[in-house]
Amino acid sequence: MEKIRQLLKALGPGILIACAAVGGSHLVWSTRAGAEYGWSLLGLVLLANFLKFPFFYFGQHYTAVTGESLLSGYKRQGSIYLYAFVFINLLTGSINVAAVGMLTASLSMPFLGFLNLELTHLTIFIFLILSGILFLGKYAILDRLSKWIILILTFCTLLAVCLAFFNQSPVIETTTSTGINPFKLASLAFIVGLLGWMPAPIDVSTWSSLWMHSREEQTQHKATPKEVTIDFSIGYSITTLLACLFLALGALTVFGTGNEIPQSGIQFSNHLIQLYTSSIGPYAKPIIILVAFFTMLSTTLACLDGYPRSLATSLILLKNSSNKITTIQNKHYLVTLVLYTITASLILLFFVKNLMSFLSFAATVAFLFSPILAWINLKVMTGSNVPLEHQPRFWIKLICYVGIAFFTLISCLFIYQQFID
Repeated sequence: MEKIRQLLKALGPGILIACAAVGGSHLVWSTRAGAEYGWSLLGLVLLANFLKFPFFYFGQHYTAVTGESLLSGYKRQGSIYLYAFVFINLLTGSINVAAVGMLTASLSMPFLGFLNLELTHLTIFIFLILSGILFLGKYAILDRLSKWIILILTFCTLLAVCLAFFNQSPVIETTTSTGINPFKLASLAFIVGLLGWMPAPIDVSTWSSLWMHSREEQTQHKATPKEVTIDFSIGYSITTLLACLFLALGALTVFGTGNEIPQSGIQFSNHLIQLYTSSIGPYAKPIIILVAFFTMLSTTLACLDGYPRSLATSLILLKNSSNKITTIQNKHYLVTLVLYTITASLILLFFVKNLMSFLSFAATVAFLFSPILAWINLKVMTGSNVPLEHQPRFWIKLICYVGIAFFTLISCLFIYQQFID
């Protein structure tokens, strides 16, 4: 019984990763993959989750073994790696926060439509509210929300897919329904976007490492490597399952019907809700609206915490000689939180006109940096400060090398297609 109590104290960071991942990658990319290509990309979705799992796992395992954050491990390998992370964090962070925030705002229209704000202004309004909540509640608010949201979303999505399977829309015999081959250069941009956020950008692996320290402060319990493995496995398994379920929902309700997923934010969110209600029934619409909204809200909340927290920690590590930095002061966190709130808002105000195009851009940028961050994570996990018995085994290293090679190859093909061909 005591072991179960200790395990429950350790649960949290892995499930938070699921919350951060399920937003844009699942609601948008998995659903679109099923809607546009049917079941053709199911194998690729599973492959992306499989190839990325070691790099996400390293974030928590490294902290459980060494007692320091993954970012401290970056510094141990040389300050250049930490500077590289700060650069990537600053470049991709604001873009990703803006993207998930805009999708959250589009799903909030049933509740906040009375404000009569444009989608961009409504997104900024949500940023301000969430930033205030994070500064006052910090990790505790994230931890409490994540477990319930993931549980409810998993149940509702599984129910929707089961009902959609027995109540499929009639298929129109066109080139769309007979199958489009997604594995062509013409579809590469979509593939890159799907892989970029499936299940999440690799820099998110540093967040779970930092959240472990916050969880330890909250519960006064230091998670063991075994407990971390269980926590991570639960969160990552749910993430992978939901990715497949959302793809199935798109394949069963949209693919081959002649319908298309809208590009604008409000129309897309309405279409997303319709996918659920057409499968479950109109009576479920209020529940589905709430679940979808809170799913994206939790993702935005996680991003608004993760990017500032990781940036503040990196800057402190670069400033100090010690690697054993587990907490950040309120003023550092506040400064970076304000920074991301402002920069994400400016991106929305001056650079965004189309939600789907912006989500595609954010996911593409995230993917292009995947090989770099994956390689750094592997280098940290095989560092001299990690005991040999806790370093990755041969088969895990093999998966890492295959993953890095795969991400690099796809990135090179994409760059060649966009800028050379």
